[in-house]
Amino acid sequence: MRVLLTGMSGSGKSTLVAELRRRGVVAYDADEDGFSEVREHGRWGWRRAAVEELLASHTEGLLCFAGCSEEQAHLPFDYRVLLTVPEAVLIERLRSRTNNPYGQTDEERAQILSDRDEVEPLLRRTADLILESTASPAHLADAVLSSVGPSSPRAPGTRTPAADAASGGS
Repeated sequence: MRVLLTGMSGSGKSTLVAELRRRGVVAYDADEDGFSEVREHGRWGWRRAAVEELLASHTEGLLCFAGCSEEQAHLPFDYRVLLTVPEAVLIERLRSRTNNPYGQTDEERAQILSDRDEVEPLLRRTADLILESTASPAHLADAVLSSVGPSSPRAPGTRTPAADAASGGS
């Protein structure tokens, strides 16, 4: 099972990857593990061939891959998890994080918030599971792992796109 963990910069993808790795899950972070590169105009994207190779070589067990790039729409992930967070929390995370400098300038934060308004609705449409990442990393990892297990039960406090739509959105 190849699981995509996606969301805007500052949504908690790297923190979730660290928690999954702590539990022994094979998990990659597009930024930290060399799958991302700078594109024109300072935007980042994935090294698509490298991600394709990683996904093709993984034939057994669980693999989690975290990142957000336009290439993800065309890659063979079996399950897609969207991490989302309220704007105020996102801004605070971007300002205070130490593991990644992106998002610490006013210009970068403005770009991330613009992307959030435009891109996150698209990610919601293709997500199999939507998690508000204000929950603890342990709770998020529990939710992901229970959702991709053999019986795929939903963890308490998580939403699916269908449940999200039924409740009128986030």
